[in-house]
Amino acid sequence: MTSETMRDPLTDPLLTPANSALIIIDYQPTQLATVTSMDTKLLTRNIVTVARLAKTYGLPIVLSTVNVVANGQPPTLPELKEVLSDSVELDRTQINAWEDVEFRQAVEATGRNKLIMTALWTEVCLAYPSLDAMREGYEVFPVVDAVGGTSPEAHRAGLERIVQAGAQPISWVTLACELQRDWARVETVPQVVDLVLTSRLHAGI
Repeated sequence: MTSETMRDPLTDPLLTPANSALIIIDYQPTQLATVTSMDTKLLTRNIVTVARLAKTYGLPIVLSTVNVVANGQPPTLPELKEVLSDSVELDRTQINAWEDVEFRQAVEATGRNKLIMTALWTEVCLAYPSLDAMREGYEVFPVVDAVGGTSPEAHRAGLERIVQAGAQPISWVTLACELQRDWARVETVPQVVDLVLTSRLHAGI
């Protein structure tokens, strides 16, 4: 079997390591504690896996927190921050991260048009910047099993709102396979097999 010639990774309509960036917003203990749309331990495993995938493929990562400085809220979850130890936390007071100048500049500085979006909560901190980003011409890919809302209904409404505006929902497994695309690209195969199959799917967690 012969693989098709690799598409241009910059203009490929699907996600590639060269055309996408990962956005992580408000994965803080106080935010996580109020998520009821899915099991929070599973949600934590999923966002950590997403972060590890981004590191494996060398994606630019924008990490944001809310009210850490202004109101003493705890910062990023320790297990997630461990993976993102070299990422600066852009703290803000705005509920909508897109209304924070430093956050928006950091997204622009990635030079990527496809934004893999993750945030707590789905209906607020994911929805608002996703809507604004799409209005400015970005493509948005929410990772639906790595985000959570304050209720199942709120989570669904948040996703429906951004999907109706043009967002393209994906799962963490979709993300892994879309970035890998071809098992003949051997450089990242060991890490992806470990992250997706050995550590997660085959382990049933």
